[in-house]
Amino acid sequence: MCGMPQPPPVRSTTPPPRPDASMSLLTNVMDHSLDDGYAEAAARKTADDAGGMPRTVRARLGLAAGLVLAAVVVTVGAAQARVAAPTVARERQELIDRIQRETAAADKLEGTVDKLRDDVSARQREALKKDGGGDRADLVGLLSGAVAVHGPGVKLVVNDAEEASTGGGGNPRETSGFSDTGRVRDRDMQRVVNGLWESGAEAIAINGQRLTALSAIRAAGDAILVDNRPLVPPYTVLAVGDGRRLSTRFQNSADGLYLHALQENYKIRTGISAEGDVRLPAAPSVTVRTAQPSTGKGTS
Repeated sequence: MCGMPQPPPVRSTTPPPRPDASMSLLTNVMDHSLDDGYAEAAARKTADDAGGMPRTVRARLGLAAGLVLAAVVVTVGAAQARVAAPTVARERQELIDRIQRETAAADKLEGTVDKLRDDVSARQREALKKDGGGDRADLVGLLSGAVAVHGPGVKLVVNDAEEASTGGGGNPRETSGFSDTGRVRDRDMQRVVNGLWESGAEAIAINGQRLTALSAIRAAGDAILVDNRPLVPPYTVLAVGDGRRLSTRFQNSADGLYLHALQENYKIRTGISAEGDVRLPAAPSVTVRTAQPSTGKGTS
């Protein structure tokens, strides 16, 4: 018996799987070893090189043009500086001459003021002797600061700390305490002077400025003013009185302990010594006022 003919085997059109099909990521990296961005840049460079001059030549030409431009700018600037130099020098010399003239004029006026001040002081002394009489006039002149004085006393030097700074924003110490700055403030000098008066000083001067009952110690920024005259540290305080006793009493007073606290905590430098003879000038100007008896009439 003859069997039925068998149909030919059906062949699949699907290709057999690759042996490395399970390593798709590695296969992709091997098939596309050059990144698309790098490939695009390489193609663009090839096109540029084919269409014109090489890229390196253009870069060199651009660099050369930049250097030439910079050289031109420098040359023009130097030429302008040479042209302006004589004008600047002339203006500078004119400014120096003006400063010298104004300084000389100020010195001359200051000399005139000193002469007038001496004349006023002499007239005040004569008026005190005429109206007060004898020793009383001398005492009034001493207490008012109208006459120069000398005698035993103390010398007190107060100076900023060696590494003084203005601290946070240059603000002075608060009234209730200290700050981390090492600068001497106007209220420090006020306490020093008041302490010396309380300890028995008869006359006081700071850096040559005689203090009177009308004197004021104030501040303008970081500067200390005595009767509106700025002082420069170190501040030298001279006081006439019983030197040793005055020194001891001041150092044991509250104001002396205050000054000692500034020295210990904020490195403000101080030094006090008894002197056999200290000389204090007269106050620059003393305004003498006299009282008149009331007439008994009311004022409108």
